[in-house]
Amino acid sequence: MIDLTKLLPKLLRANGGNPELAVKMAWSRAAGAGLRTHAIPFRLDGRTLIVSVADAIWQKQLQHMSSELIFRINNLLGQAIVESVNFRIDPAKVSQARGSMPARKTEEQRRAPAPSELLFAAGAIADEDLRARFIRAAENCMARRDARIEPERS
Repeated sequence: MIDLTKLLPKLLRANGGNPELAVKMAWSRAAGAGLRTHAIPFRLDGRTLIVSVADAIWQKQLQHMSSELIFRINNLLGQAIVESVNFRIDPAKVSQARGSMPARKTEEQRRAPAPSELLFAAGAIADEDLRARFIRAAENCMARRDARIEPERS
């Protein structure tokens, strides 16, 4: 299986002059699971990534980490696309994003992430909400398949 992060530079080239999708995907990987529900990439404004956070505490904590996050993002992208990160307080955006994320379950934590081919193909879907729904549906389908396979192995 191909690691999604290795496809990000190709996604940049394939997406022409609009690196926003690749930057958002890189943010998700660079931020990790712990930050993903508290810091939502909003948009890329030039070379500044604007990230929505729930409150001033998250804003201050993430500002201290911004250099490391920028390094990780650019490293994943294979070039210096992001020069700065602006953490804006937008609890509604964070809450909305949390609502669209599936509830965390211990079974989901043990499940393998969606294959990078699926995520790369989903990147062609322009509508962000539709893309997220497509990925969730595919992950749910794979989880059901894996749940049927697990009892046979036991």
